[in-house]
Amino acid sequence: MAEAIIRGGLVVTETAVQAADVRITGEIIEAVGPDLHGGGEEIDARGLHVFPGLIDVHVHFNEPGRTEWEGAASGSRALAAGGGTLFFDMPLNSTPCVVNVREAVAKREALEAASITDFALWGGLVPGSVREMEEMAHCGVVGFKAFLCDSGLPEFARADDLTLYEGLHEAARLNLPVAVHAESHEITSALARRCMEQGRTEVRDFLASRPVIAEVEAIQRAALLAAEIGAKLHIVHVSSGRGVAVAAEARTRGCDVSIETCPHYLSFTEEDIERLGAAAKCAPPLRDSQVQASLWQHVLNGTVDIVGSDHSPAPPEMKCGDFWRAWGGIAGVQSTLAVLLERGYRQRGLPPERIVSLIAGGPARRFGIRSKGAIEAGKDADLVLVDLSQTRTLTREALLQRHAISPYLGESFHATVKRTICRGETIYADGRITAQSHGRLVRPERN
Repeated sequence: MAEAIIRGGLVVTETAVQAADVRITGEIIEAVGPDLHGGGEEIDARGLHVFPGLIDVHVHFNEPGRTEWEGAASGSRALAAGGGTLFFDMPLNSTPCVVNVREAVAKREALEAASITDFALWGGLVPGSVREMEEMAHCGVVGFKAFLCDSGLPEFARADDLTLYEGLHEAARLNLPVAVHAESHEITSALARRCMEQGRTEVRDFLASRPVIAEVEAIQRAALLAAEIGAKLHIVHVSSGRGVAVAAEARTRGCDVSIETCPHYLSFTEEDIERLGAAAKCAPPLRDSQVQASLWQHVLNGTVDIVGSDHSPAPPEMKCGDFWRAWGGIAGVQSTLAVLLERGYRQRGLPPERIVSLIAGGPARRFGIRSKGAIEAGKDADLVLVDLSQTRTLTREALLQRHAISPYLGESFHATVKRTICRGETIYADGRITAQSHGRLVRPERN
């Protein structure tokens, strides 16, 4: 059984940053403390911060079926380069979508063959799939994803109120969360249709067709149903401070709801879209600077629980030309930790301990992944060594995702991932993928 000691780093947990060694035996952290003894490989971490491996709860690696968009091979490598060791793959945009156990098994097998990091699976909640949820749960999904508006894919229909209501009931019985894309279908579809009819197809028209109130209303509706039923609710990619506040208010009334935002909402505003073009198109869209400032305040005060990338790539031909017709997804799986360290820690004083909660501890607790998310004895040896004194600029050559399209290209970060370790194996070091093994399916502990 291989042994290693990470020597002399600053170990970052949810409660402290302290000088300590980390001893790894096989795939597990055996001990954390000063001046540890032991044999095996010595990893010099002097001058580096040692974080738990990043857990990205929200990616679209599009495998199987749309690997020309990304795929788990390239996507997991980009994740590892950004300090990630575990991703949760969404049930779309793979083809077919994961809305039954057959497709869940097919996706698991595809990811086992391609991914270099560990992974978990989301199941889909669409009209007609409620009866499939129990079998998907037995297959190991971490929860069920529903769209309250058009998903952009006809094969993954939005969940009407009855589907959401019944799906929340079944998810509560299975003790799994339902994740919702919270935008009002009635508001967004009607405003988009009006823009098309009036020939208003500029970037600002797109932004106006998806106002903050559409997010706020959908969060309120989903939280009302979840609280009535006693189900776990997870609101994905909240783009506004008002959206966070509404979810947090529901939490004070007893709703079991977790709140996720994304690095792009913390990095860019609608003023950046003219410069970045379709690379910065997403839904909900980027907001103005005042809305972003409010969102940041909720991150800083601890109201936001999780930051996930919502990595949703597409081929170059789908991210150019007419803005309205371009694919609405931002590719940023490699940049989440860098954004939080640059925009949060360096620019706003976000403590490293809080970053650990957002990217590791919080995701592991919320989704029942007890083997990961912390640097402590008995946990999986998932670790990332980061140099906070070394500045790097993200270049096309450094991006390991399939297509070099990202709003973060050209951005400089005062943080460089030096090494990523997944279950004791160094899978990325000094700019190179070094993985020799494949990732494993991680199942939640539901009870």
